[in-house]
Amino acid sequence: MRATATMGRCMAVLMLAAVCSPARADDAPDRWRFGEGQNGQKTVSLLATNKLSTAGGALRYSPVLTVACTGGGDPQWRQWLELSDKVSARATAAVRVTVDAGSFDEAWTVRRGGKTLFRDGADAVARLVRANRLALSWRFGLLSGRGAADFDLAGAGRAIGRLAEGCGTALPQ
Repeated sequence: MRATATMGRCMAVLMLAAVCSPARADDAPDRWRFGEGQNGQKTVSLLATNKLSTAGGALRYSPVLTVACTGGGDPQWRQWLELSDKVSARATAAVRVTVDAGSFDEAWTVRRGGKTLFRDGADAVARLVRANRLALSWRFGLLSGRGAADFDLAGAGRAIGRLAEGCGTALPQ
């Protein structure tokens, strides 16, 4: 009798742990939005989990991270961050990139009137496939503070895999 009760409690704890545990990367593809761009480009986008803050206060939108591929195109893979306010940099912006626990600085191209930061290359996309979290930080200008965007990458592997399949290309490694 005691063994049955203990086993029942163990099963309840296991079921509770399964329900309350964080989502695995392949469990949340519905947060990713698929689309098409110019010249056969396929895209998948994700909203940031934070609201963008600047020295002037919090803005009322979330930055959007988009990953894109072009079958046979050059570059074949790219990602970009869409912003509401302009970055004051002209050609490139220094972006602090944190993937899970590792951080590093990169130069991202500034385009579309200073409201979009671009990063071309399969290496930039490959690091997202197995990651759980992406945080990006950049300066809006010399005096206007830093912007930041945090992304919960649950489902990234599955979403980028579906994107690669749509482009007829291999998943970036």
